[in-house]
Amino acid sequence: MAISEHPAVGRHLFGKQTVKENAVNGEHLWLETNVSGDLCYLGEESCQVKFSKSALRRKCAACKIVVHNACMEQLEKINFRCKPTFREGSSRSPRENFVRHHWVHRRRQEGKCKQCGKGFQQKFSFHSKEIVAISCSWCKLAFHNKVTCFMLHHIEEPCSLGAHAAVIVPPTWIIKVKKPQNSLKTSTRRKKRTSFKRKASKRGNDGTKVLQMFMWYLNPRQVFDLSQEGPKDALELYRKVPNLRILACGGDGTVGWILSILDELQLTPQPPVAVLPLGTGNDLARTLNWGGGYTDEPVSKILCHVEDGTIVQLDRWNLQVERNPDLPQDELEDGSRKLPLNVFNNYFSLGFDAHVTLEFHESREANPEKFTSRFRNKMFYAGAAFSDFLQRSSRDLSKHVKVVCDGTDLTPKIQELKFQCIVFLNIPRYCAGTMPWGNPGDHRDFEPQRHDDGYIEVIGFTMASLAALQVGGHGERLHQCREVTLLTYKSIPMQVDGEPCRLAPSLIRISLRNQANMVQKSKRRTSMPLLNDPHSIPDRLRIRVNRINLQEYEGLHYDKEKLREASIPLGIIVVRGDCDLETCRMYIDRLQEFIECCKKGANLLIQGPDHGSLLHHAAKSGHGEIVKYILEHGESVGETALHKAACQRHRAICQLLVDAGASLRKTDSKGKTPRDRAQQAGDPDLASYLESRQNYQMVPHEDLETAV
Repeated sequence: MAISEHPAVGRHLFGKQTVKENAVNGEHLWLETNVSGDLCYLGEESCQVKFSKSALRRKCAACKIVVHNACMEQLEKINFRCKPTFREGSSRSPRENFVRHHWVHRRRQEGKCKQCGKGFQQKFSFHSKEIVAISCSWCKLAFHNKVTCFMLHHIEEPCSLGAHAAVIVPPTWIIKVKKPQNSLKTSTRRKKRTSFKRKASKRGNDGTKVLQMFMWYLNPRQVFDLSQEGPKDALELYRKVPNLRILACGGDGTVGWILSILDELQLTPQPPVAVLPLGTGNDLARTLNWGGGYTDEPVSKILCHVEDGTIVQLDRWNLQVERNPDLPQDELEDGSRKLPLNVFNNYFSLGFDAHVTLEFHESREANPEKFTSRFRNKMFYAGAAFSDFLQRSSRDLSKHVKVVCDGTDLTPKIQELKFQCIVFLNIPRYCAGTMPWGNPGDHRDFEPQRHDDGYIEVIGFTMASLAALQVGGHGERLHQCREVTLLTYKSIPMQVDGEPCRLAPSLIRISLRNQANMVQKSKRRTSMPLLNDPHSIPDRLRIRVNRINLQEYEGLHYDKEKLREASIPLGIIVVRGDCDLETCRMYIDRLQEFIECCKKGANLLIQGPDHGSLLHHAAKSGHGEIVKYILEHGESVGETALHKAACQRHRAICQLLVDAGASLRKTDSKGKTPRDRAQQAGDPDLASYLESRQNYQMVPHEDLETAV
C-alpha cells in the first residue's frame, strides 16, 4: 500500500502509514527522479547546483515539487513543508474543522487560471524559469502568479479538497496520539472515504506510477503499500470511518488477502472492495468490469469509478483438507499436507492447469528477474502448457479422484469422459478472461452462472476443450452445487486462486463461507468531474430531509437502508451547490416552520405581492414535496393558470402554457374551458387558436395541471 519496492524509490520515501509520536506533519515524500525539464523548486537564486544539468534530484509524490539532492538543506531553511496529512492531538494546538489550501509555486502548470480563465503557458515557456502559477496541492486550483488573479484572501480561505473531495480523508480527521496506537476521527459527513492498497506486483513499474499518482490526488495517509506491511494495520486505522471503500491495486491474490483480513477483523458493515488490476490473470477484476489490466487510465477517472461503482456480493468458499482416510499411512505419497489457501474467491482446480501454474510458480521463485512483465508471463504459460501437453502428465487424473456434489457422485462421468482438468468455479471468468461455463441457454439442467447465488459450478476439461477455451469454447458442465466432497488417491497438482501446490492424497470438502461486498464498476459513469472546471460543482442541490430520534440513529447509523426505513420524511430543500452545513440547517428550520404553520391551519392559497400563490413558488423552486402537500391539502378555486391567462387575453402566456402541456379540456367551477373564457373576453383569434390546439391534444392524457 504506498510506493513499491521499485529500485527508483529510495529510502527517503516514508515507511509505515501510522500516526505515531515521532510522525512529522508536513514531511515530504521523496523519490528519485530524472525527468527532463523538472526545475529545482528553489529557483536560480537559491539553487546550489544551478549550472549542473546532471545533478541528482528528488520529487515529492504528494505536492510534486522537485529539489536537487544538494539543495535539501536549503529547502529546510526556507521551511517549505508538504501538505499536512494529520492534525496534532495536543489540547494546546488549535482545532480547525476545515482544511486550508496548500499553495505551491509552479514554473509549469497545465490547465487554465481559476480567476481569468486563460492558460498558463507562454511562448518559449520551455526555457522559462519564472514562476507562472500558484496552485493548491489539495484541490488542484491554480491561479496566475499576479495580483489580479491570486489575491490575498485566497491564502487563508478554506479548501474544498477539489473534485475528489468525496474520497479524500481530510487531515483534520486523522489525529496524532502519544500512545503507540492509531486514532482516526469519525464523522457524520455523508461522503465516501476510500483506502487504497497495493501489493508489490511483478509489474512493479505500473504499481509505482499508480501509487505516486494516488499520493498526489489523495491524503497520503489513506494510501498503503502491502509490500511494506500487511493490510491489517490500515484496516484497523479506518475501521470506524463511515462509508469506507477500499481500492486494491494488484492481482486477484491481493484482493483475496484483503478479504481474508476483513474476515479476521469482522468489520460491521464490511467495506466494499474495488479492484485496479495490476496482476497477470485478473479474472475477478474482469468479472467486476474493472478490465484485464491497467491501461494508463487517468487516476482521476479511477477515483470516480470507485465512488460511483455498484456494491455487489461475492460468494467465498471454504476448503477443508484432511488426510485421505481410505489409504493406509504407508501408502501416502510425498506432497504438501495442506493447500496454499483455505478460502477461494475465484476457483479451485486440479490437473493440467494446476500443473502448468505450478511450473510457472517454481520458475518464478527461482528466477524472479525473468518474470517482470505480463507479456513474458503469458509466454511462459504458453510454453509450459505445450510442454505438459506433449508429456501428457495429467492424462490419468480421472482414475485417481472421486467427486461428490450435493450427494451426487460425478466420478463415473469423469472417468467416462477422461477429464484431465477439473475446475470448481465461483466467477464467470477463468484463465485470463475465458468463460469455461459459457451460456447454458435452453439447457434445463443448468442456470446461468452468478457470483452471488451460493452455488459453485463444476466443470470438466479434456485437452481439446481446454484449447477451445481460447476461441470462445467451454468445458463440460457437470454440476451446480452448494457442497463438494473430493477424494484424491495420489499426489495431484492443485491451485487455489492461482496459488499452486502438489497435494498429497487427501479428503477435501468445499462449502460456502460467506459473502463479501465488492465494488462493480459502472458501465456508465455518473460523476466524472474535471479538475479546475467551474461546472464540476452543481449550481443547486436537492436534499431530501428525513427525521429520526437519536436513540434509533445510534442503533442504525451503520446501515443506511434500515436508517432510511426507520426515518420519517419531512420534505426536500434546494440549496446552492457550494453551501455549507449552517446554510442547510437554516433551510431545514424553514421547512419545519412551514410544516408547523400548515398544521395550525394556514391558508395554502394566499397570494403574495406578485399575485403568485405558494403553489407557484414551490413549483418554480422545484420543491416537489411541498407541491404534493398543497395538492393534497389545499382547496381548489376551480381555475387553472390557462383560464387566468385566457380571460386576461395574454396570448403569449397562453402559448407558453399550451406548449408546456397545459390541459385545454380542464373546466372551471362554471364548466368553462380556456377557449370559452377567451371567447367571453372578446378575443376570437385566441379562442380559435386554443380550439385548434385542443384538437391536437391526445385524449388519453393524464391531467397534471393544478387548479389555483
